[in-house]
Amino acid sequence: MPLVAHTDLPTFQRLREEGEDVLSPERASQQDIREIHIGLLNMMPDAALEATERQFFRLVGACNQIVQFHIHPFTIEGLQRSPQAQAHIDKYYEPFAKIKQDGLDALIVSGANVIGTQLQKEDFWQPLTEVFSWAKENVTSILCSCLATHAVIQYCYGIERTRLPAKRWGVFSHKLTHRKHPLVAEINTRFDVPHSRFNEVFQVDMERHGLKVLAASAEAGVHLAVSPDGFRIVFFQGHPEYDDISLLKEYKREVLRFYRAEVDDYPPFPENYFNATVCQIFSDYQQQVIAARNTGQPLPEFPDHLVLEHLDNTWRDTAKAVFNNWLGKIYQITNQDRRFPFMPGVDPNNPLGL
Repeated sequence: MPLVAHTDLPTFQRLREEGEDVLSPERASQQDIREIHIGLLNMMPDAALEATERQFFRLVGACNQIVQFHIHPFTIEGLQRSPQAQAHIDKYYEPFAKIKQDGLDALIVSGANVIGTQLQKEDFWQPLTEVFSWAKENVTSILCSCLATHAVIQYCYGIERTRLPAKRWGVFSHKLTHRKHPLVAEINTRFDVPHSRFNEVFQVDMERHGLKVLAASAEAGVHLAVSPDGFRIVFFQGHPEYDDISLLKEYKREVLRFYRAEVDDYPPFPENYFNATVCQIFSDYQQQVIAARNTGQPLPEFPDHLVLEHLDNTWRDTAKAVFNNWLGKIYQITNQDRRFPFMPGVDPNNPLGL
């Protein structure tokens, strides 16, 4: 069912142009359909801020529940912003104080870029834990993505993420490990998910603290897990929200960092993402970039126009199915009362009866 463009956020117009069904508030008011209000705590860096909006909005809008979705983007202190990104936030995002006052049915927490090794020393740590502490008591279910997963698992269970020998970067095959859980109902038992991270929380540590692992990869580790009650917190360690070009954009940024001598080593290809044709194009381009860096010449044009037709999205259908299951359960649980803790007949420690 459709998203409702309850603000002037440019993402709504962008989604309309892509063919997504987005209702104006006037049209929405003429439909006798229940609303679900979802918060999006967007912590992504400036370059990915608006893309992250679109990616999560699309997944919510693809849900087939009979409901109108109102998404409320907001962010927190402690994240460095350019003047342009801050202006976007000031104009279109809601203050957390208003979010708390109005309430939410669900909350999505995006990843973030972090250089330091200890999350609790990051400037955003305290504001993030304040949001999470409020949401845990007042929101039906919280979905965490990548770094948010690492932060919340550390905050709740004391499990610190482990630095990997090299960046976990690419598209990896995953297999269901808990096929009967409602979040993975009717999805493929094997599916792809993009990953992009330097750190990992391992399956053995999750399970030692009672988390239920629902999908994992032999190469990339856990992607999907849930809190011990089965639903209150959903953890993504991968990025199922990514567009088909998201990893390409990351690769382009890494090449630029090499050219600027911000790093010494030329970036490797994201695993299982480029086919042989693309690998050859970028191998040739690598030689041009290295020569330009060594001689002080301008950076050669990035050949993205030559590779776009070769990039496949092999994860979106599964991502949509998981989001549909997640939002469907939220709809069922909140059918009588938006405030989950006060819902009659529901055990807040085990909302799914698992």
